[in-house]
Amino acid sequence: TIPQAYIPRVGARIMSLTDPTSKMSKSDKDPNGCVHLLEKPEDIMRKFKRAVTDSGAEVRRADDKPGVSNLMTIYSAFTGKSDEEIEREFEGRGYGDFKLAVGEACADALAPVQAEYERLLADRAYLESVMRAGAEDAAYAASRTMSKVNRRIGFTDLK
Repeated sequence: TIPQAYIPRVGARIMSLTDPTSKMSKSDKDPNGCVHLLEKPEDIMRKFKRAVTDSGAEVRRADDKPGVSNLMTIYSAFTGKSDEEIEREFEGRGYGDFKLAVGEACADALAPVQAEYERLLADRAYLESVMRAGAEDAAYAASRTMSKVNRRIGFTDLK
């Protein structure tokens, strides 16, 4: 079966918070351009407050407004709201309110991921059992592969 690509209508390509003409990347030279999954909510909020916007104060999607359009994409991905709904929600409110809402939506969406990470990290016995099982699976797969290699090159009974 050939897998079919899933490309979401909204949020498929998120741009940098500091350069909305470049793709968001964890290897960005500017650490404020990217949000990491385990960042503290206050750091996420700070990054969105500093996000590059465009001239003017109207929250609307337009080709000449890549910063606001990027933030709208992010907000829509987290909230499921359409561009029209976002534009209505922030009509007359300006970029400050909008950036705050985008940052809160992002931090809220990441909160359950962060909570689960912390829960798993605190359960040392579980983590060790997962690592042990993984090591056993890897050793079994490697031994099967090496047995095949040894047979094919003429080595037998090597242990």
